[in-house]
Amino acid sequence: MRNSSRTPALALLAAAVLLAVPACGKEGTPPPKGPDQGALPTYQVNEAANVPDSPTWRNAKERGRLIVGTKADQPYVAQQDPATGYYSGFDIEIAKMIAADLGFGVDRIEFKSIASANRETAIQNGQVDYYAGTYTINDNRKKSVGFAGPYYMAGQSLLVRKDEDGINGPQDLDGKKVCSAAGSTPYQRLQKDYPKVKLIGYDSYSVCVDNLISLQVDAVSTDDTILMGYAAKVPDQLKLAGQPFSQEPYGIGVPRGDRAFRLAVDDAIEKHQANGDWKRAYDATLGLSGVPAPTPPPIDRY
Repeated sequence: MRNSSRTPALALLAAAVLLAVPACGKEGTPPPKGPDQGALPTYQVNEAANVPDSPTWRNAKERGRLIVGTKADQPYVAQQDPATGYYSGFDIEIAKMIAADLGFGVDRIEFKSIASANRETAIQNGQVDYYAGTYTINDNRKKSVGFAGPYYMAGQSLLVRKDEDGINGPQDLDGKKVCSAAGSTPYQRLQKDYPKVKLIGYDSYSVCVDNLISLQVDAVSTDDTILMGYAAKVPDQLKLAGQPFSQEPYGIGVPRGDRAFRLAVDDAIEKHQANGDWKRAYDATLGLSGVPAPTPPPIDRY
């Protein structure tokens, strides 16, 4: 049985994990964290880039910048600093690699936060040139948009406290309190496949993580990338348990009819996997969770 006297200290830690503003200077409270910019790779811009058959690329070239849709609230994956507007994380690095190969440096990328429910509309309406942000490729979405990649094979996983040794996968969840986003695919999978789990649903994973740190739930479940981001913030307090138990191929969302653009993005992803940039970007972001870099999935050119 866990010592309940840890709860106040852990509550302070929860605040540090969840708030994107500096802590109030209380002793022992870690400051907000993000990838060390000095450890991130830099990507050589292809000044000779030319994708003349792509209306998406031509429009971006004419306006002088790329507009990239992403998330803003996923630590070490795709997160925006509310104070500076700076975006950071593994998916942000993937977006930068692609931009460099298309002829656009970081100073010519405009990141735009787009909610998950609005991704297809934003791509279809030309609000963004491409979307990079834990965007799972599936056949239903392919009816509306195109996908380059995949660049990462995610999977539903479990986040637990560092001292937890009784949970090593979903088979250990009977009677356990597990938190996920209400109505999400991970929530529904647990509900269907693991009916003895005591499911708790919230609108935000940050609330789930808060409850995990403050001992109110036993685990949090969603895509491993999202969970690794939280583990990277406080690796001495949180860890991933076991192996992923689903497959979620992450792709770059692009306009459905722009095949030339999609293939150019595929080329960029493949190049940066081969030259080591992909692994260097992973190690400087999600790798801080303690989970070693996996082998990137093969590109699906269609």
